[in-house]
Amino acid sequence: MDIEELIENFSFFENWEEKYQYVIDLGNKLEPLDAAYKTEEWKVKGCQSQVWLVPHFVNGCIHFAGDSDAILVRGIIAIILLIYNDKTPEEIKSIDVMKIFAKLGLEENLTPSRRNGMLSMVAKIREYADFK
Repeated sequence: MDIEELIENFSFFENWEEKYQYVIDLGNKLEPLDAAYKTEEWKVKGCQSQVWLVPHFVNGCIHFAGDSDAILVRGIIAIILLIYNDKTPEEIKSIDVMKIFAKLGLEENLTPSRRNGMLSMVAKIREYADFK
């Protein structure tokens, strides 16, 4: 699935409850992160839930794996990974994630703490992009 397909899928939902359930479904499809990565080294600071993001650098692009102990946050991670996975550091830095979340109709429905957590994930991804 790409970003445009994700936006199209979200356009079919009439209300927040349907979107909420779809986000949870996306999180349920997220491949579990190996327990070896669930350490402080890979933990995202600034998230209310526990969140881990692990970069893998392949052929000039970055592929991320991620996980959380919260079901809705796992769904947010799935969306974030869909947006940022397998992009070059330059592409990662050019993405306006809030514009995408607005198109999905999620921006206005995220609680302030979840929004801050999502922005912390994005900041960590950009930090990895700067590292490369």
